Amino acid sequence: MKLKHTVESWKYPSILLLGIGVSNLGAWVYLIALNLIVFEMTGSPLAVAVLYILIPLATMFTNFWCGSLIDRLNKRNLMISLDIFRALCLFLVPWILDASLMLLYIIVFLINMATSMFSPTSLVYITKLIPTEQRKKFNSLISLIDSGAFLLGPALAGVLFIVGTPERGILINAAALFLSGLITLLMPNLEKQSLVINNGEKLSMTLLKKDFQIVMNFSRKSVYIMLIYFLFSSVFVMTAAVDSLEATFAKEILSLSDSDYGFLVSIAGAGVIVGAVINTLFVKKISISLMIGLGSTFLSIGYIIYAFSNTFSIAALGFFILAFFLAFANTGFLTFFQNNIPVDVMGRIESFYGLVEATLIIITTGIIALLAQVISIQFAVIAGALVMLLISVVLCTLNLKPSKSKFYQLTSLEKLEENKI
Repeated sequence: MKLKHTVESWKYPSILLLGIGVSNLGAWVYLIALNLIVFEMTGSPLAVAVLYILIPLATMFTNFWCGSLIDRLNKRNLMISLDIFRALCLFLVPWILDASLMLLYIIVFLINMATSMFSPTSLVYITKLIPTEQRKKFNSLISLIDSGAFLLGPALAGVLFIVGTPERGILINAAALFLSGLITLLMPNLEKQSLVINNGEKLSMTLLKKDFQIVMNFSRKSVYIMLIYFLFSSVFVMTAAVDSLEATFAKEILSLSDSDYGFLVSIAGAGVIVGAVINTLFVKKISISLMIGLGSTFLSIGYIIYAFSNTFSIAALGFFILAFFLAFANTGFLTFFQNNIPVDVMGRIESFYGLVEATLIIITTGIIALLAQVISIQFAVIAGALVMLLISVVLCTLNLKPSKSKFYQLTSLEKLEENKI
């Protein structure tokens, strides 16, 4: 009876995890293939770098209005539509390569816009679908799938490029997104409204101002929740900035060959997968506050070790530590967010603060790059890692305050679930 209940309760979450896994694997193939295609077209590292600039730019262009749509539309139908739209855009890529690089950038920008919309949409849908007592476990499984994609994605891309071409890899990702959309069709329709804005509301500046006010009012009333959100996001803003110098640091400071650098990245991949597996096995025994606080702190310590390293072995130790604690931090924060943000405004809050995060990533990455140019690469990486550690220590201190334990406490259903283990 218990087994039957478990199977039934995990039926739809398992289907959703399958869709996420298919999409994530395809995304890695797409990313590597696109890098190779653009470099082959231009021979310019700058042209490849533009692909990465388009990601936060698309977020900035999309997130100030998409939250207003997400919270008013049917989430399942929107996820399906976005998957199919991205699949169609990707199918176009091999046919426009002979046209112009600018046209390719436009298509990539549209795909990134759809991805920026998909992320908060899926977050709201997952929060509605997954019962509170299953969220930590489900989020840990998402981390495990992300980790698997991190390892398997590049390997799959390599095999595909041996037997085919990067263009074929792009088409395979298009097929993966289309399959992800079909898998989402199997999911329950949790909302009765059709694919139109509720109450006849039209997307307008008036509506956007009204929604911005709603986000600000919630932020003022929930200062602690949004402070944790901001600090955690800031840690990952700093990781993005420091990561932008990763390859240069490995070459210039550590004097690594291409193969050595590849091995260093593989060690990080091993750390990610080991951390994700342990996180999945023991997720119900670790509190959300410890996951966020200690997870982000040890993540930062890993970056500190890496920043001060001058040999391969020390850098490898730092890479393994930071990668190992990544799954714990992400699982804890995602569960905290789902448990404390009202689902009816979650899309708007996630989109607005996602816009802030994308802006900070661009600014911080620029500052780190400037420090590397004016002073030194190692100084820039050390400065970024120290700021990250300071933020994470403040975050950990706030997480572990006894007076704030109510924000992390298990619900009665979760307690009941844990007692069964």
